[in-house]
Amino acid sequence: MRFLLALAAAAILPTLHVAADPAIETKTVTYQIGGKTYEGCVSRPVKVDGKTPGILVAHDWTGYGPFPKARAEQLAREGYIALALDMYGQGIHASSPDEAKRLSGEFYKDSSLFRVRAQAAYDELLKQSGVDPARIGAIGFCFGGATVLELARSGANVAGVVTFHGSLSTDKPARPGDIKAREILVLHGGRDPMVKPADVAGFMDEMNHAEVPFRLVAYPNAVHAFTNPEAGNDPGKGVAYNAPAAEAAYQEMDAFFKQVFGR
Repeated sequence: MRFLLALAAAAILPTLHVAADPAIETKTVTYQIGGKTYEGCVSRPVKVDGKTPGILVAHDWTGYGPFPKARAEQLAREGYIALALDMYGQGIHASSPDEAKRLSGEFYKDSSLFRVRAQAAYDELLKQSGVDPARIGAIGFCFGGATVLELARSGANVAGVVTFHGSLSTDKPARPGDIKAREILVLHGGRDPMVKPADVAGFMDEMNHAEVPFRLVAYPNAVHAFTNPEAGNDPGKGVAYNAPAAEAAYQEMDAFFKQVFGR
């Protein structure tokens, strides 16, 4: 299946609201892909000195909503300009696992869809004032992890990519020279039943073949979605929040971007 690659010019809504932290601000943005509107948000420090690294934040399979927006605001507090992107379209958010499976399923049939929509968000991030185009990163959660990995595989100029309990397999594995990222960081639940050991091994083989530096951190007793408090607290279901693992993973991400961006 081929997907429309032409991206229309972005339209930014005039609405601007100041986040709970007065040191940052968040605004809603919309952008177009193939004539369809997508909605995200940009969070940034109120005071920005010179060119600042930008980071994309990709949501899980439920869609754009409070969790990725909160992550973008967290990154803004740390001095980055962050865009929480939208992979499904304005106003589309799964209300059940079945709907989330349906919405995300199309992407896994052909990773071109991941790449086209992530590229549109990447282009929108570059349009934000103060963003340094030479220092762009991307993070993603679950389905969002697959999103940012496909963006990297596509050859986008991202300096660093972090995936939290993300899908690792692809129908278009990277070849030498495809990925421009200086490094990829995989933060994985050691007991994640949805990302199988074979997927982890396959990803490692892919990165080694593509000659891409990567680091994989596996957290003992952590299952899928371990960074999301809304995932519940029963690891027996295969999806559960794990506060110590989440805190450790965010610390890994912070150190990673300081290294990648030279901050």
